[in-house]
Amino acid sequence: MNSLNFAKQIREMSVGMVYRANASHIGGAMSMADILAVLYTDVLKYNPQRPQWDERDRFLLSKGHACVSYYATLALAGFFPPEKLDTYGQNGSEFLCHISHLIPGVEISAGSLGHGLPYGVGIALAARTQDRSYRTFVLLGDGEMDEGSNWEALMFASHHHLNHLCAIIDYNKIQSMGNTNEVMNLEPLADKIKAFNCHVINIDGHNHAEILRAFREFEQQQDRPTVIIANTVNGKGVSYMENNLAWHYKSPNEQQYEQAIKEIEQ
Repeated sequence: MNSLNFAKQIREMSVGMVYRANASHIGGAMSMADILAVLYTDVLKYNPQRPQWDERDRFLLSKGHACVSYYATLALAGFFPPEKLDTYGQNGSEFLCHISHLIPGVEISAGSLGHGLPYGVGIALAARTQDRSYRTFVLLGDGEMDEGSNWEALMFASHHHLNHLCAIIDYNKIQSMGNTNEVMNLEPLADKIKAFNCHVINIDGHNHAEILRAFREFEQQQDRPTVIIANTVNGKGVSYMENNLAWHYKSPNEQQYEQAIKEIEQ
């Protein structure tokens, strides 16, 4: 399956999960679907039949509240049957509303923001110490960059020349209480990260060619970590969700669900 079709299916499955469970956080799940699609079709080294394969690349979702698109990604990649997602958010289900390491293919549970990158830095340092070849990828929300733990992690990663570490910031400009730069101004984001001696790549986070080129550029780094700033649209793919803070919290009703699926399939 090519990455464009993969992303479309991620979005369809994500909206379905949130609709059936009467859950939330669909906006941030939709904004990162294209990044996940490119990673799991063209970049990551993994084996769905052996989720704990020693030589796998490590992918960590730090913005764990947006887990539906990652659950969908793993189902499409063959880690478990897609019908298991029908239990998402239901009593007794292992598919929790924040990402759970109990799911095959998931490295860490997440939900408390600011934890994923420090964890990923530790994994990348372990690879360096043990002379292992796997790479570590961490996908963060832009609101997470308000957390000091992320900046400490970047400082540590650059000091230790962790060139096999790639952080991706889903820069959709919306966090739980409003626009990111109104809640806590991130700009100039790229310059701040560069000041921590990281390699920075700015991209359109919905352009699959740009996303893939960014990961190929990361692979060429020799002495420092890479941070990809992926400029995205919160709620991407569904007109009434796009750039609308309400969809950090809301669940679509039946009519909205049907409209969302129709738009995604176009």
